[in-house]
Amino acid sequence: MTVLVMNALAAPLVEARLPDWIEPRFFRSVEELLDLAPQAEIGWFDLNDKAPMADAVRLATRLRWLNSIYAGVEAMPLDLLRERGVILTNGVGINAITIAEYVLMAMLTVAKGYREVVRAQDRHEWLMDSPGKVELLGSRALILGYGAIGKNVEQRLAGFGVEVVKVRRSSGEGALGPDEWRAQLGTFDWVILAVPATPETEHMIGAAELAAMKPGATLINVARGTVVDQDALVMALKAGRPGQAFLDVTTPEPLPSGHPLWSLPNAHISMHLSGRAQTQMFQRSAARFLQNLGRFHRGEPLEPQVDLSLGY
Repeated sequence: MTVLVMNALAAPLVEARLPDWIEPRFFRSVEELLDLAPQAEIGWFDLNDKAPMADAVRLATRLRWLNSIYAGVEAMPLDLLRERGVILTNGVGINAITIAEYVLMAMLTVAKGYREVVRAQDRHEWLMDSPGKVELLGSRALILGYGAIGKNVEQRLAGFGVEVVKVRRSSGEGALGPDEWRAQLGTFDWVILAVPATPETEHMIGAAELAAMKPGATLINVARGTVVDQDALVMALKAGRPGQAFLDVTTPEPLPSGHPLWSLPNAHISMHLSGRAQTQMFQRSAARFLQNLGRFHRGEPLEPQVDLSLGY
């Protein structure tokens, strides 16, 4: 028998479908998780708070495979997992569709000035002109991070007539290399961040990059708050370069109520809701986990597997 330790909230989705070689042990609190972790050979330790998840991993000395619904795994002790030879699978792609739809919503919200339309409705005021007159057709978008989210964004933007350029490790047709995109920042109307959070991507958008953007461009971040130098962004938005920022992620989260980003007229804060704007996340995650259980038992590669050296 192989001991599986996982959150009891997911039990209704998997319990009746677990194979007979699995011995499930469900936790209902952080205390129960920390108590059960040393027994786990397979772990699905997901909690809203990632700190006790990392604590559980440190206690799980028998662990062979750790699964998570989260795409970002930067809070996990990756070096320890690599040292122990633990396989880590994550939730990359689970929320790609809804996050890509959120990017489209962000672009249309900015292009049509829709926030001002909503505020006018709250005031019971009939506007005589549109507060936003930008068309997506013919605009140019740079996608930094061409994983599942980036690919879904590109597919959807094709229908709006947006020219998409993505960044890849090797440049090619329709793509820029990692050393090429900064020189072309001033040619894009939309800069979309969908990169993983790693030491290499921390503050990859800083004062210099912001200054290089078009004055009327929009920065859209559905990656992690750490990807952007937030203090530099506040100063740049005040100066009008870029013209707008749509931030689904910030540093820290929740964003403190007195933070200047809340009050900037050209900053849109969507409270890390992009991946939650759907109802199928847990069902998709459970189905993927059950498929991986079969692969694990047969000694086949698990999908998607995190490269513990790269962090994604």
